[in-house]
Amino acid sequence: MSAKKRRADGKAMTRRPSTRRTPRQRAARFAKVFAVVGVVCALLLGGIVVVLYQAIDIPEENAAFKAQTTFVYYRDGKQQLGTYYEDQNRESIPLAEMPQTMQDAVVAAENQSFWTDKGIDPKGILRALFSNAQGNARQGASTITQQYVKILYLTSEQSYKRKIKEAIVSLKIQQQLSKSEVLEGYLNTIYFGRGAYGIQAASKAYFDHPASQLSLRESAVLATVLNNPTQYDPANGKEAKQDLKGRYEYVLDSMAEMGTITTEERDQAVKRLPKFPKVATQSQFGGQKGHMLALVKQEILDRDIATEEQIDGGGLRITTTFDPQVMADVEDAVLEQRPDAGMPGPAGDKDLHVGAATVDTQTGELLGFYGGQDYLDSQINWAVSGGMAGSTMKAATDVAAIRDGFSLNDTFEGNSPIDVAGTEFGNQGDTDYGSAVSMVTATENSVNTAFVDMVDSMDDGPQKVIQAAEDLGIPGNEPERWGIPRRSIDFQDNVGVTLGTAQVSPINMANAYATLANGGTRNEVHVVEKVVSKSGEVLYEAKARSKETVDPDIAADVTYALQQVVESGSGTEALALARPAAAKTGTATNDDDEVSSSWFVGFTPQVSTAVMYVRGRGREGLDVPRPDGADLWLPTSSDGRSGYFGGNYPAKTWTAIMQRVMEGKEVEDFPEPVYVDGDAPEDGHEYTPPPPPPSTPQPTRTPTPTQTPTVEIPTEEPTETPTETPTPTETPIPTETPIPTETPIPTETPTTPAPTTPAPTTPVPTTPTAAPTTPAGRWQARLAALDARP
Repeated sequence: MSAKKRRADGKAMTRRPSTRRTPRQRAARFAKVFAVVGVVCALLLGGIVVVLYQAIDIPEENAAFKAQTTFVYYRDGKQQLGTYYEDQNRESIPLAEMPQTMQDAVVAAENQSFWTDKGIDPKGILRALFSNAQGNARQGASTITQQYVKILYLTSEQSYKRKIKEAIVSLKIQQQLSKSEVLEGYLNTIYFGRGAYGIQAASKAYFDHPASQLSLRESAVLATVLNNPTQYDPANGKEAKQDLKGRYEYVLDSMAEMGTITTEERDQAVKRLPKFPKVATQSQFGGQKGHMLALVKQEILDRDIATEEQIDGGGLRITTTFDPQVMADVEDAVLEQRPDAGMPGPAGDKDLHVGAATVDTQTGELLGFYGGQDYLDSQINWAVSGGMAGSTMKAATDVAAIRDGFSLNDTFEGNSPIDVAGTEFGNQGDTDYGSAVSMVTATENSVNTAFVDMVDSMDDGPQKVIQAAEDLGIPGNEPERWGIPRRSIDFQDNVGVTLGTAQVSPINMANAYATLANGGTRNEVHVVEKVVSKSGEVLYEAKARSKETVDPDIAADVTYALQQVVESGSGTEALALARPAAAKTGTATNDDDEVSSSWFVGFTPQVSTAVMYVRGRGREGLDVPRPDGADLWLPTSSDGRSGYFGGNYPAKTWTAIMQRVMEGKEVEDFPEPVYVDGDAPEDGHEYTPPPPPPSTPQPTRTPTPTQTPTVEIPTEEPTETPTETPTPTETPIPTETPIPTETPIPTETPTTPAPTTPAPTTPVPTTPTAAPTTPAGRWQARLAALDARP
């Protein structure tokens, strides 16, 4: 029996043949699926953007890109002296001061859709993402807004995370700032090369004028350069200039296409690049400028006018007391009078240091100074660091002695040597001046023994001399609120203080003598006149800080004594100034009996100047053989001793400075001496009646042709070392001022041998004529007498 297949119950099912889809149907189906996926992705992306937008805040601005360059000016407030900036040289200016051609050139070169986009370029971002994913060199497609955000808020790191953050912050910035504000910020922060950040600094660095004066050609160049400063800076060689020319043409073409310039303007500009002037590339700190800027910053910090951060990045405007002509006068005179002036280079003897300072006697303004070597070679400012004061400290001793009751005509021990408390002090060569030398004669000839006797004759004499020095303007061992620097080194509480054992700066010494010129009213020496903030607020303006610290009559008497130093004493070199002057020479020696510091400090009624010569760290002997071994750096004096004494090179330098500085100023005279007298000890201090006032007309005498008046000019030279020298106490060096690590310790200060009596002459009888009564006339007559010397 054959088997039969069993059939299921129900209606039989039939299978339709499948229909093959056409390409169009498949495409439509794919499009539908893609659309759905796209919508989902868009929603997800939108959600992510919303989340990121809420999560990412605008960061704090990068401080370096907001810092503003601080500008420093000379006393006229117009001529720029230098700048301060921490990392970036930048001076922000408003968009209104940026030429329209500059704005248009940057938009054409960097982001042509800038005025219409939302701050980001989605297509550029996707293009950069795909390129970076393929392993190509990382690239960006940032708009101007994105570049601004990256500079001001982010970093230059090439990462997806940074790019995403950049886009989000750009969207937020776009909501907060207008397009003009974004463009202004961008052009004030972007780097243009040559150390210039922002359009103002760039315009000065490339074309030596403010951004407001940029031409179309110059604008196109800067819009090109900011894309790649190294590649397009024409100063980087011929290839860089060729690259610049190519992109320069692209920028002009783009401007013409955008309609911001005409075709004619494009055709005219594309013919050539603009001219690039030679912009000084020397560091602004070169020469004396570095010393000047260091002084200004230190004073601002000392007076709590501004913080260092504000100085370096706060966009301040600082007006100083420096006169550019006086600065030049002082430097020119120093370089002219240095004994190595004929050697190669501006300072042939690198170890020889000259410090000089010129102060306005009425205001205490530091008009000019010379700090020594180029600041880039050495940051030690010898006008601040100073050296042993030597006999220049005797002016303070005169003040102290007259205060204590002595007068100009009281006499002191002039023989040499003398013993004080077991220590011997002597004059140069142990020259004797007699047992009764008046204060005027002692000052005129710098008689050491007389001044030591003077100090010893006062109760607490050393402290009174130190107090007189401070009243004049020389800070003591403890810091004061005034002075440059605010303290001196090694004031010693013994009679040797009058010989200048203290280390004093030429700036403070010039200001101390200025107090005498100012009738006993001390001004605080200063270098900052005015400080204005970036917004125009006056933060500081120097006010008169003056105080009568010395009685005017005492100041007049001491000034008279110092006039005799110039007229017939150790400082007759200054007679060449041909106007009334008062001054003091000073020379100190080291332990080897070598001249180690040499000074000349003097003043007219208007200006006070101090000059100091030292060597090495300030202690070494000034005389050294020349490198070729042919001779000393300078000729010796007539008796074979060193030429480095106060009346020689320092006096010559002082005179050269003052001749320049005083040119064109009115000739003024000093007040007559008062001969203040008090109750001083009488033993050994006899009183000599004062001579007639110098202004009393006297008949002149005309010498015969064969009998010329002999004018003996005494010179001040280093003294013999005393048998015992008080041991100085060790004093810490102030931190605010660089001072040589080895502080020179004087053994004694030089004096001048007693002047010889001029040989008598037989005058030819003439009709008496009145002597000149004007200051200029009297000093011209003295010069004529000097010129008549055989």
